[in-house]
Amino acid sequence: MKVRDICKREVVTIRPQDDLLSAAQLMRSQHVGYLVVVEPGTRPGTLKPVGVLTDRDLVVCAMAREANPRELCVRDVMSRELVLACEGDALRVALAQMRRVGVRRLPVIGEYGELAGVMSIDDAIDALTQELAAVAGSIRAEQQVERALRA
Repeated sequence: MKVRDICKREVVTIRPQDDLLSAAQLMRSQHVGYLVVVEPGTRPGTLKPVGVLTDRDLVVCAMAREANPRELCVRDVMSRELVLACEGDALRVALAQMRRVGVRRLPVIGEYGELAGVMSIDDAIDALTQELAAVAGSIRAEQQVERALRA
């Protein structure tokens, strides 16, 4: 199973120069706790991920320090050490990266480094659950065939 098969293509993004209040409002309006920070990509119309901003970043780096969210930019608190998955990566490779760095989401990039989606641990669990259901279904079918043959 490949990352491209399970990642979400609709990604909520923000620019590094945007203020933190705008980021918080965007998270609220889009019902997300994770924004991919982007700059224009090398190809026309594409976006290149340069960081991520989480609701936890807002709390720990800004609110807990009593910073004014209008005075700080996304670039001031975003995570810059970006861990990415490629669309063509096997799911197990992406999960190993997530485990290695202790994150629940990865930006997914395409062939030219452009933002292509986001893969979450929830996406992986959903996909693996479907695979396990298929295995269980095949066991049930085998049992039904065997019962019918012996009846």
